[in-house]
Amino acid sequence: MTAPKLQLADELLRALTATLRAMQLYSKSHPIIARNVEALSGAIQLLHTLQPSLVIGLIGDEVIVDDLPVGKADAYGTVVRRLQQGGVERITIDRGMTRSELTTFIDAVAAVEQKEGGSTAAFPTLAHIRIGRVTVGPRIEGNVSDMAEIKRLYNDAVAAAQSIWDSATTEHKPDATVARTMIDGLAQAVAQNRTALLALTTLKNYDNYTFTHMVNVSILTMGQARGLGIDGSLLREFGLAGLMHDIGKVRTPAEILTKPDKLTEAEFAIMKRHVVDGAEILRKTPDMPALAPVVAFEHHLRTDGSGYPERVRRPVLNVGTMLCSIADVYDAMRSVRAYQDSMPTDRILAVLKRNDGLQFDQPLVRRFVQLIGIYPAGNLVRLTTGEVAVVRKVYAPDPYRPQVRVLISGNGQRLDIPYELNLWETSPDRPSASVVAPLDPANYNFDPLMLM
Repeated sequence: MTAPKLQLADELLRALTATLRAMQLYSKSHPIIARNVEALSGAIQLLHTLQPSLVIGLIGDEVIVDDLPVGKADAYGTVVRRLQQGGVERITIDRGMTRSELTTFIDAVAAVEQKEGGSTAAFPTLAHIRIGRVTVGPRIEGNVSDMAEIKRLYNDAVAAAQSIWDSATTEHKPDATVARTMIDGLAQAVAQNRTALLALTTLKNYDNYTFTHMVNVSILTMGQARGLGIDGSLLREFGLAGLMHDIGKVRTPAEILTKPDKLTEAEFAIMKRHVVDGAEILRKTPDMPALAPVVAFEHHLRTDGSGYPERVRRPVLNVGTMLCSIADVYDAMRSVRAYQDSMPTDRILAVLKRNDGLQFDQPLVRRFVQLIGIYPAGNLVRLTTGEVAVVRKVYAPDPYRPQVRVLISGNGQRLDIPYELNLWETSPDRPSASVVAPLDPANYNFDPLMLM
């Protein structure tokens, strides 16, 4: 966060504090209240000139704006404590907020009872102001409870994706409020513990493929974007575009969408319409960023001019499209479906590099390999020593040699105390080891993700 933006964020929080203090001292009709709301609205509008959306996070005694710390809660009086008691740990304010919405929100905050265990249910639903809990704690790499919390966030996101899909089916537009709230949580998790969240995308659930695919593509798109230095509101726009990339399939006949066999030429022609349908749906959805319909329309185009829609050519594809396309192909090919077994990562990467690398941007593919690795975090693997381990971290200089946590010894005994091993390092007191092959965690009576 630049110094001017940091100052604007501090001014916003102080204006919020002053407004709530005035609400305690004066009646709603008092001119001092109106002046404070005016100042608060002005502070928000100044930040909206820099970005379309801002997120205020309240984590313990820290106040965060767009993933970066602004100051201690004590600096803003009792406002942070009051919000947290009301179940508010995250406030997202989108450009387009009206004075009426702001006043309604301030009234709701001022009415919060001073007691623990408050609920966000007491707050009204507003088009441009969304509140919720921060779903991921501070980054503590390898902490089991931290992974459990991120796993809960992932499962909640899959449930939200189903709700978004259902609203697009019945109301002809996805629920943008649910989508944005879900992306707020995922984006924060990507910023705080990207490795753990990416590991959850290795989960394979055929029954919920449509919804897990939506979430996985969103996470994988944001993971790549974060590696390019994209953060804050723009990172969330990339995540939202990834989440919505296939939304046009709500118009695809169910017998085609769920057909267990290979589609006929005529059926595939119908399937390909989802890119046009998706762009149309998203263009007509209020509060949807402009990037979303672009990615929905372009995500099956290729940099060499192939792909579809046919007869559509782009001299350069949007970077959001290219990141989403890589994520889409990767997740689709590694997922188990009725007509397809999961493919190993090295075969998927060969697809991304085929046709002399002309279909996908190869610098982005190389970055993706460094992010995911040949054996992604969360994978259960067997080593040349016979040991069984879970991959903890990808080693970017050599994606074939990750950091692992050994869970089962070479003689098949479960270890009471697992230990970390950097496969890229050699040691005189231990033979060098490498990965032989990934394993199916269903064959073991433990969850490797919880043992990362």
